Amino acid sequence: MGRPRVLLGDDHAMFSEGLRGILEPHFEIVGTAGNGLELVAVAERLKPDVVVMDISMPLLNGIAAARKLQKMAGPPRIVFLTMHSDATFATEAFRAGAAGYVLKSSSGSEIVAAIKEAVLGRTHISPLVAGGVLDNFRHPEKRAPELTARQKEILQLIAEGKSPKEIASVLKVSPRTVEFHKYRIMETIGAKTIAELTRYAVTHGIV
Repeated sequence: MGRPRVLLGDDHAMFSEGLRGILEPHFEIVGTAGNGLELVAVAERLKPDVVVMDISMPLLNGIAAARKLQKMAGPPRIVFLTMHSDATFATEAFRAGAAGYVLKSSSGSEIVAAIKEAVLGRTHISPLVAGGVLDNFRHPEKRAPELTARQKEILQLIAEGKSPKEIASVLKVSPRTVEFHKYRIMETIGAKTIAELTRYAVTHGIV
């Protein structure tokens, strides 16, 4: 059996190159992607064994991308490598199908170990966030109001400053559909302005 095939997703090219150097002695790096939409498209084409990606990526964040990857036939294992140490982000990552959650402040050996665990069908989580994740699963009432996957995609693009027409073009839906979802989002989270929507998206790791 050959080395596990790994796809990298991060919007910082310099970080991706540094990560490639750490991982190449252990894995075959099949490609990189700089945003969530590109990552999903590349994964569908290259069929990697593992996807290592950040949560904060343009156009489609990592958690939303993970949900799309889970719909693939024979989906890859997913390991998040992120700066977000808040357990809320890690909890959502595992709900989206993650096999690993590693902080960018961790050592290179930890991300290597997490990928190897993922290949074997096991789970890895950085110790700094493990306790908070367990607490979130035990107490689901603490979670924020639930948005649909489509609403989260639209909220991210709104927070990135895109107009309804631009969002419609990215998601291949009508501007009217975008407006409908925007007002449902505002209703669900109790936001009254675009600024409040953006603040919510940032606070909850959607953008």
